[in-house]
Amino acid sequence: MYNADYYYNMLRRYTATAELISRVRWEFIIEYEPKVVLDYGSGVGWFKAYAPSHIIVDTFDIAPYVQTGIRHYFYDVICFWDVLEHLPNFRPIENLIKEKCNYVALTIPMLPEGKELAKWKHFKPGEHLHYFTDGSLDALFKNYGFKRIKAGYPECPPREDIE
Repeated sequence: MYNADYYYNMLRRYTATAELISRVRWEFIIEYEPKVVLDYGSGVGWFKAYAPSHIIVDTFDIAPYVQTGIRHYFYDVICFWDVLEHLPNFRPIENLIKEKCNYVALTIPMLPEGKELAKWKHFKPGEHLHYFTDGSLDALFKNYGFKRIKAGYPECPPREDIE
């Protein structure tokens, strides 16, 4: 069996940018005092690799990366870091966000007001399946009984191209 701890230790050794982004993301949610977190769409696992030692992080992705899977019945925070724009539909996550968490945290490219979609740097047909504005994102989560309690630009810097 593959040693997942070794894998996450190797991730930590080889990228300063991923470390910085992960730490900014942790700072963004840490005030909610999470004990158990799900990183949905975790990719290679940077967020888990840089998790505070007292927080349990489950990872789930459709790609064949090392991951824990969804192991807990309930999560303090479910994170969607650069994920929602890639999902064909939201049916697979409905139960998770409606019944299995206290908070949802996410980063997502937001179409700036007055910007033409076809000229926007995040217009990526076939990769980005959804495009959001502040209003459409709030409407999506209101549909699930959530309201926005905090907003910001938690990845700028280092990713100044994220709006």
